[in-house]
Amino acid sequence: MTPILILSVFLAYTALLFVVTWLTARGADNETFFRGNRSSPWYVIAYGMIGASLSGVTFMSVPGWVGTSQFTYMVMVLGYLAGYTVIATVLMPLYYKLNLTSIYTYLYERFGFWSYKTGASLFLISRVVGASFRMFLVVNVLQIFVFDAWGIPFFLTVSIFVLLILLYTVKGGIKTIIWTDTLQTTFMLLAVIVSAYLIGRELNVSFGDLLWRVLDGEHSRMWVFDWNDKRFFLKQFLGGAFVAIVMTGLDQEMMQKNLSCRSLRDAQKNMFSFSSVLIVVNGLFLTLGALLYLYTESNSLPLPQETDQLFPVVALKHLGPFAGMVFILGLISAAYPSADGALTSLTTSFTIDILALKKRKDLPEETLTRIRKGVHVGFALVLLVMILIFRLINDRAVIEKLFTVAGYTYGPLLGLYAFGLFTRRTIRDRLVPFVAVVSPVVCFFVSQYSVTWFGGYSFGFELLVLNGLLTTAGFFAISSQSHTFEEHTHERNELDSGCWNGKVTYHPD
Repeated sequence: MTPILILSVFLAYTALLFVVTWLTARGADNETFFRGNRSSPWYVIAYGMIGASLSGVTFMSVPGWVGTSQFTYMVMVLGYLAGYTVIATVLMPLYYKLNLTSIYTYLYERFGFWSYKTGASLFLISRVVGASFRMFLVVNVLQIFVFDAWGIPFFLTVSIFVLLILLYTVKGGIKTIIWTDTLQTTFMLLAVIVSAYLIGRELNVSFGDLLWRVLDGEHSRMWVFDWNDKRFFLKQFLGGAFVAIVMTGLDQEMMQKNLSCRSLRDAQKNMFSFSSVLIVVNGLFLTLGALLYLYTESNSLPLPQETDQLFPVVALKHLGPFAGMVFILGLISAAYPSADGALTSLTTSFTIDILALKKRKDLPEETLTRIRKGVHVGFALVLLVMILIFRLINDRAVIEKLFTVAGYTYGPLLGLYAFGLFTRRTIRDRLVPFVAVVSPVVCFFVSQYSVTWFGGYSFGFELLVLNGLLTTAGFFAISSQSHTFEEHTHERNELDSGCWNGKVTYHPD
């Protein structure tokens, strides 16, 4: 592949992206940015969410992961299905009933100011780190295999990507992203399907024989029954269920798209359709991973040190120019959703949850728009800095980092929502930030020394469950049975409806 061809692919895809942006952002206002005017078709959201869920993490890491974990990741994906069911039947009805823009407003209604700010802050930290990891993975590969050859520094590469994402999201927000996600999902899936076909052709094996070799080979192992192993099937399944709940149901980025549906029923149809298709898509990525390893074994090719680089090495160096072009197209389409939805949701949460601007009736719409755009630019710069930091400390598979970070930062969120939904107790609100910090710290030490303390037991993704349980236990310790949930909400609504001590009360979304 020549530099001119790669640049042409990049420019053509980006131009198509901005055409979609122009069509969807016309006449956009703050309501369009935050909730898409509650007019998004559920089937468009469901399809687009596939690409948003996969992004660069699945596109790069999951195929390479097959070499060390085989198909055990599929058990976690099945756990996702259980988690998405909880989201559709428990969380979504709550969000639609309260007519929320930011899902963390529920924490204010249920517990109070400090719980609300703690939940929103946890999301902001989690999403900044997670989105930076995802985008770093994709841009770093483009840098190594493409831009280094042109002498373009990494700082300039990532700055261009962040600037482009900023430009096409700053006006239309969630409405634009819902439609650009469909474009990105299409090209990512095409890249995987075409790559798998080309590998089969290179191996000179029919589709049926190729599929049999994958399923009958050593890489297709799916179930691990050793309790001490991180890949023990029950750990994987429960970990997947809770990861889905916190990284979708308690995540403003993912739920903001669902809340743009016309109704709760549409949002639930979106979630069930999306979760079913996601199982098939993840199976496709794992199959591609097995094919990549079969290809390297058949051609006696050395494996790269980082498993994340297996797919790009094979596609760009061994399968020919067409395969390379398809891979670059898929990689570029994976780069954008790694950060566009995150940037929009970070802006939404900070504007509504931290600055509380949506209830500032004294400010004109133009002022609110100007502040919101300023926040948008600010978070773009934050993501840029974080990606540059990760460039300096890149030393392990990104997907493992992403879920490890999620296990610590989303655990307190899981505890907050579980305590709020399944108990009637009230919390001493000012102590919530303390519990939300202590629980992840305890989890960190438990995970570090679990092999010694628990007879060889090693924590995997179930660390998220432990984190949530510890947080919930902490909330029980600082709670009382003095109010029912209904009394607590009524009392808070009375305060919010007028003045308190002569001052207007704080009023979230």
